[in-house]
Amino acid sequence: MWERPLFYYLRRLAATEADTWDFLQETWLRVFRSMHALRDPRALPAFLYATARNVAITRLRLRPADEQSATQLADEHGALDCAFLAFDDAEEVHHALDRLPLPQREALTLYFLQDLSIDEIAAVLGCPAGTVKSRLHYGKQAIRKFIENGDGDVTGTN
Repeated sequence: MWERPLFYYLRRLAATEADTWDFLQETWLRVFRSMHALRDPRALPAFLYATARNVAITRLRLRPADEQSATQLADEHGALDCAFLAFDDAEEVHHALDRLPLPQREALTLYFLQDLSIDEIAAVLGCPAGTVKSRLHYGKQAIRKFIENGDGDVTGTN
């Protein structure tokens, strides 16, 4: 039930599909080892995504600098904020999503594609709900600019 949503979320964080599968496997190991800490079953989605996020961040930090450069370059490309589900071309939306900085990409993925609430996303990301709202707002704007301009620049500073 959770494999596909977690895989999709992790795929937005990982550089390759192989990395995604590694992250997912480690996520499941950590979940099973710490499942006893989950007190409220309603918190399971936030628990799973937070665990997956922690795995990805930990693994990405351990990478040599040259492997991280592509992720850092994407992080420098701008902010996000636009309801991208209204766009017809899903491939174009996903391409735009991949070009966003990691914080906005995570928020948009969890909100629109994984159907988590603002409060659940805040719990997963470890930030205030207001920050999540801001990331969603700016992320949707950046995706809209990317799709409207079609030039690959999500910041509009080409």
